[in-house]
Amino acid sequence: MANKGKKYQEAAKLVDRTKAYDVAEAIELVKKAAPAKFDESVEVAVRLGVDTKKADQQVRGAVVLPNGTGKTQRVLVFAKGEKAKEAEAAGADHVGDSDYINKIQQGWFEFDVIVATPDMMAEVGKLGRVLGPKGLMPNPKTGTVTFEVEKAINEIKAGKVEYRVDKTGNVHVPIGKVSFEADKLAENLSTIIETLLKVKPAAAKGTYMKNVAISSTMGPGIKVNPSSFTVKR
Repeated sequence: MANKGKKYQEAAKLVDRTKAYDVAEAIELVKKAAPAKFDESVEVAVRLGVDTKKADQQVRGAVVLPNGTGKTQRVLVFAKGEKAKEAEAAGADHVGDSDYINKIQQGWFEFDVIVATPDMMAEVGKLGRVLGPKGLMPNPKTGTVTFEVEKAINEIKAGKVEYRVDKTGNVHVPIGKVSFEADKLAENLSTIIETLLKVKPAAAKGTYMKNVAISSTMGPGIKVNPSSFTVKR
């Protein structure tokens, strides 16, 4: 921790690194231990007991956080005709087809999420090498390849977030801002954890939820006791 700034080191002193806190304690700590002057984002990192090399143990999807993320997402929609008009009426920030494909190929990225109608995917697929590494490629599993354009845009604007396990078995998802009330952060966190528990692959063996930690943008990680969460039926 010697290479960390003084503010971070002071914040880290508030956290017992050997302890897994319950949800309420962890949320209280993440707010106290946020050292920056700006409104830091809060993220949850979950280590899952899955073999990411196996197709039947992939964990990916999307969920709408009940209290949003505190960030307004800029939505680009690839659609034509009536679906393009529907996207504009629903509040999409950018709507088009080949014109935007050309802009992205030239390095334009003034958007956060892409929604595409299925009939556009042959063209959008040309952007795979550019969008894929950035995690921006639309996908049916996350509801971003759909003819239900208005619904998709509304959900994204309301606080829809994507989750996807990486090669090391970790899932990182934003759950709000430090300025959020504690109960709203806790509700968003619980929504993510409950969702991950519900989508546990049948092929996954052993302990599924190995580790849960939350942190602010500039703050230290705070372990959360996985047994604090239950799946709501």
